[in-house]
Amino acid sequence: MKTLTLVLLLVVIWAAGLWAFAARIADSTPATDPPRADGVVALTGASSLRIEAATELLEQGLGQRLLISGVNREATRAQVRDTTTSAGRAFDCCVDLGFEAENTLGNAHETAGWARYHHYRSLIVVTGDYHMPRAIQELHAAMPGVALYPYPVASQSLDAHRWWATPSAARRMALEYCKYLAVLGRNGLSGLHHRGGDAPERTRPGPTPSENATENTAA
Repeated sequence: MKTLTLVLLLVVIWAAGLWAFAARIADSTPATDPPRADGVVALTGASSLRIEAATELLEQGLGQRLLISGVNREATRAQVRDTTTSAGRAFDCCVDLGFEAENTLGNAHETAGWARYHHYRSLIVVTGDYHMPRAIQELHAAMPGVALYPYPVASQSLDAHRWWATPSAARRMALEYCKYLAVLGRNGLSGLHHRGGDAPERTRPGPTPSENATENTAA
Protein backbone atom coordinates (compact mmCIF):
# COMPACT_ATOMS: atom_id res chain seq x y z
CA MET A 1 0.00 0.00 0.00
CA LYS A 2 2.83 2.40 0.84
CA THR A 3 4.47 1.64 -2.49
CA LEU A 4 1.27 2.38 -4.40
CA THR A 5 0.82 5.63 -2.49
CA LEU A 6 4.37 6.67 -3.30
CA VAL A 7 3.89 5.86 -6.99
CA LEU A 8 0.66 7.85 -7.12
CA LEU A 9 2.35 10.78 -5.37
CA LEU A 10 5.20 10.75 -7.89
CA VAL A 11 2.71 10.63 -10.78
CA VAL A 12 0.83 13.63 -9.36
CA ILE A 13 4.08 15.58 -8.90
CA TRP A 14 5.20 14.70 -12.43
CA ALA A 15 1.83 15.72 -13.91
CA ALA A 16 1.85 19.03 -12.03
CA GLY A 17 5.37 19.69 -13.27
CA LEU A 18 4.32 18.90 -16.83
CA TRP A 19 1.43 21.31 -16.62
CA ALA A 20 3.66 24.07 -15.24
CA PHE A 21 6.27 23.33 -17.92
CA ALA A 22 3.69 23.62 -20.70
CA ALA A 23 2.26 26.83 -19.22
CA ARG A 24 5.74 28.34 -19.13
CA ILE A 25 6.19 27.52 -22.80
CA ALA A 26 2.78 28.92 -23.76
CA ASP A 27 3.59 32.20 -21.98
CA SER A 28 7.00 32.55 -23.67
CA THR A 29 5.65 33.63 -27.06
CA PRO A 30 5.44 36.07 -28.64
CA ALA A 31 8.98 36.75 -27.48
CA THR A 32 9.87 40.13 -26.03
CA ASP A 33 12.58 42.16 -27.74
CA PRO A 34 15.95 40.93 -26.49
CA PRO A 35 18.81 43.22 -25.45
CA ARG A 36 21.77 43.66 -27.77
CA ALA A 37 24.27 40.82 -27.34
CA ASP A 38 27.67 39.86 -28.70
CA GLY A 39 26.17 37.19 -30.96
CA VAL A 40 23.02 35.37 -32.04
CA VAL A 41 22.63 31.60 -32.33
CA ALA A 42 19.80 29.73 -34.05
CA LEU A 43 19.28 26.04 -33.28
CA THR A 44 17.82 24.50 -36.41
CA GLY A 45 14.67 22.40 -36.48
CA ALA A 46 11.94 21.21 -38.82
CA SER A 47 10.81 24.78 -39.52
CA SER A 48 12.79 27.62 -41.10
CA LEU A 49 11.09 30.11 -38.77
CA ARG A 50 14.01 29.91 -36.34
CA ILE A 51 16.51 30.92 -39.02
CA GLU A 52 14.13 33.65 -40.19
CA ALA A 53 13.84 35.11 -36.69
CA ALA A 54 17.57 34.89 -35.97
CA THR A 55 18.48 36.49 -39.29
CA GLU A 56 16.11 39.35 -38.60
CA LEU A 57 17.75 39.95 -35.21
CA LEU A 58 21.17 40.03 -36.89
CA GLU A 59 19.99 42.44 -39.57
CA GLN A 60 18.62 44.69 -36.80
CA GLY A 61 22.11 44.90 -35.33
CA LEU A 62 21.32 43.02 -32.12
CA GLY A 63 24.41 40.83 -32.50
CA GLN A 64 27.77 41.00 -34.26
CA ARG A 65 27.50 37.55 -35.86
CA LEU A 66 24.97 34.75 -36.22
CA LEU A 67 25.67 31.03 -35.82
CA ILE A 68 23.16 28.65 -37.39
CA SER A 69 23.85 25.42 -35.55
CA GLY A 70 22.85 21.96 -36.75
CA VAL A 71 22.71 22.69 -40.49
CA ASN A 72 22.14 19.71 -42.76
CA ARG A 73 25.53 18.42 -43.86
CA GLU A 74 24.48 18.45 -47.52
CA ALA A 75 23.18 22.02 -47.49
CA THR A 76 25.09 24.86 -49.12
CA ARG A 77 25.36 28.40 -47.85
CA ALA A 78 23.16 29.58 -50.72
CA GLN A 79 20.46 27.07 -49.83
CA VAL A 80 20.45 28.19 -46.20
CA ARG A 81 20.21 31.81 -47.31
CA ASP A 82 17.20 30.99 -49.47
CA THR A 83 15.25 29.73 -46.45
CA THR A 84 14.84 33.26 -45.11
CA THR A 85 13.40 36.45 -46.55
CA SER A 86 15.22 38.53 -43.93
CA ALA A 87 18.71 37.94 -45.33
CA GLY A 88 20.56 41.12 -46.28
CA ARG A 89 24.10 42.43 -46.16
CA ALA A 90 24.64 41.14 -42.64
CA PHE A 91 23.91 37.58 -43.75
CA ASP A 92 26.60 37.73 -46.42
CA CYS A 93 29.32 38.89 -44.05
CA CYS A 94 28.37 37.76 -40.60
CA VAL A 95 26.69 34.34 -40.63
CA ASP A 96 28.52 31.14 -39.71
CA LEU A 97 27.08 27.70 -40.43
CA GLY A 98 27.59 24.84 -38.02
CA PHE A 99 27.31 21.34 -39.51
CA GLU A 100 28.52 19.22 -36.59
CA ALA A 101 25.54 19.26 -34.20
CA GLU A 102 23.05 16.40 -34.47
CA ASN A 103 21.10 17.07 -31.26
CA THR A 104 20.67 19.69 -28.55
CA LEU A 105 23.82 18.64 -26.71
CA GLY A 106 25.71 18.96 -29.97
CA ASN A 107 24.21 22.41 -30.50
CA ALA A 108 25.52 23.45 -27.10
CA HIS A 109 29.06 22.22 -27.77
CA GLU A 110 29.12 23.77 -31.23
CA THR A 111 27.84 27.10 -29.89
CA ALA A 112 30.31 27.09 -27.00
CA GLY A 113 33.25 26.63 -29.37
CA TRP A 114 31.98 29.40 -31.64
CA ALA A 115 31.46 31.80 -28.72
CA ARG A 116 34.90 31.04 -27.33
CA TYR A 117 36.53 31.62 -30.74
CA HIS A 118 34.92 35.07 -31.00
CA HIS A 119 35.36 35.87 -27.28
CA TYR A 120 31.61 36.40 -26.90
CA ARG A 121 30.19 36.80 -23.41
CA SER A 122 26.50 37.18 -24.31
CA LEU A 123 24.24 35.45 -26.84
CA ILE A 124 20.66 35.67 -28.03
CA VAL A 125 19.35 32.11 -28.36
CA VAL A 126 16.71 31.40 -31.01
CA THR A 127 14.88 28.07 -31.06
CA GLY A 128 11.37 26.62 -30.82
CA ASP A 129 9.30 27.58 -27.79
CA TYR A 130 8.93 24.02 -26.48
CA HIS A 131 12.66 23.38 -27.07
CA MET A 132 13.93 26.52 -25.34
CA PRO A 133 14.01 25.35 -21.67
CA ARG A 134 16.17 22.30 -22.48
CA ALA A 135 18.34 24.24 -24.92
CA ILE A 136 19.11 26.91 -22.32
CA GLN A 137 20.09 24.23 -19.79
CA GLU A 138 22.45 22.56 -22.28
CA LEU A 139 23.98 25.88 -23.32
CA HIS A 140 24.49 27.03 -19.72
CA ALA A 141 26.26 23.78 -18.93
CA ALA A 142 28.52 24.05 -22.00
CA MET A 143 29.52 27.67 -21.44
CA PRO A 144 28.99 28.87 -17.87
CA GLY A 145 29.57 32.57 -17.53
CA VAL A 146 28.06 33.44 -20.91
CA ALA A 147 24.83 35.45 -20.61
CA LEU A 148 21.98 33.86 -22.58
CA TYR A 149 18.90 35.76 -23.75
CA PRO A 150 16.10 33.41 -24.94
CA TYR A 151 14.15 34.36 -28.05
CA PRO A 152 11.61 31.53 -28.48
CA VAL A 153 9.73 31.03 -31.73
CA ALA A 154 6.21 29.58 -31.62
CA SER A 155 6.19 26.07 -33.04
CA GLN A 156 3.88 25.32 -35.95
CA SER A 157 3.82 21.62 -35.10
CA LEU A 158 2.98 21.93 -31.40
CA ASP A 159 0.43 24.42 -30.08
CA ALA A 160 1.64 25.08 -26.54
CA HIS A 161 -1.75 26.58 -25.64
CA ARG A 162 -3.65 23.39 -26.55
CA TRP A 163 -1.01 20.69 -26.23
CA TRP A 164 -3.45 18.48 -24.33
CA ALA A 165 -6.07 18.54 -27.12
CA THR A 166 -4.59 15.69 -29.19
CA PRO A 167 -2.73 12.52 -28.17
CA SER A 168 0.22 13.30 -30.47
CA ALA A 169 0.68 16.83 -29.07
CA ALA A 170 0.33 15.61 -25.49
CA ARG A 171 2.86 12.85 -26.12
CA ARG A 172 5.30 15.29 -27.67
CA MET A 173 5.01 17.76 -24.79
CA ALA A 174 5.41 14.99 -22.23
CA LEU A 175 8.47 13.67 -24.04
CA GLU A 176 10.08 17.12 -24.11
CA TYR A 177 9.35 17.54 -20.42
CA CYS A 178 11.03 14.21 -19.66
CA LYS A 179 14.07 15.23 -21.74
CA TYR A 180 14.20 18.51 -19.83
CA LEU A 181 14.11 16.70 -16.49
CA ALA A 182 16.88 14.37 -17.67
CA VAL A 183 19.09 17.32 -18.58
CA LEU A 184 18.39 18.98 -15.23
CA GLY A 185 19.37 15.79 -13.44
CA ARG A 186 22.51 15.28 -15.51
CA ASN A 187 23.63 18.87 -15.04
CA GLY A 188 22.98 18.64 -11.30
CA LEU A 189 25.09 15.52 -10.98
CA SER A 190 27.78 17.02 -13.18
CA GLY A 191 27.90 20.11 -10.97
CA LEU A 192 28.39 17.97 -7.86
CA HIS A 193 31.12 16.00 -9.65
CA HIS A 194 33.01 19.13 -10.68
CA ARG A 195 32.81 20.60 -7.19
CA GLY A 196 34.44 17.40 -6.03
CA GLY A 197 37.64 18.42 -7.81
CA ASP A 198 37.40 17.29 -11.44
CA ALA A 199 37.66 19.92 -14.16
CA PRO A 200 34.84 20.06 -16.72
CA GLU A 201 35.52 18.74 -20.20
CA ARG A 202 36.51 21.40 -22.70
CA THR A 203 34.27 21.86 -25.70
CA ARG A 204 35.58 21.65 -29.22
CA PRO A 205 36.12 24.81 -31.27
CA GLY A 206 33.03 25.87 -33.20
CA PRO A 207 32.73 26.97 -36.82
CA THR A 208 34.86 29.95 -37.81
CA PRO A 209 34.26 32.53 -40.54
CA SER A 210 36.85 30.88 -42.79
CA GLU A 211 34.93 27.61 -42.67
CA ASN A 212 31.82 29.30 -44.03
CA ALA A 213 33.28 31.76 -46.51
CA THR A 214 32.22 30.11 -49.78
CA GLU A 215 28.84 29.61 -51.37
CA ASN A 216 29.36 25.87 -51.61
CA THR A 217 30.20 25.24 -47.96
CA ALA A 218 28.90 21.86 -46.79
CA ALA A 219 29.93 19.35 -44.19
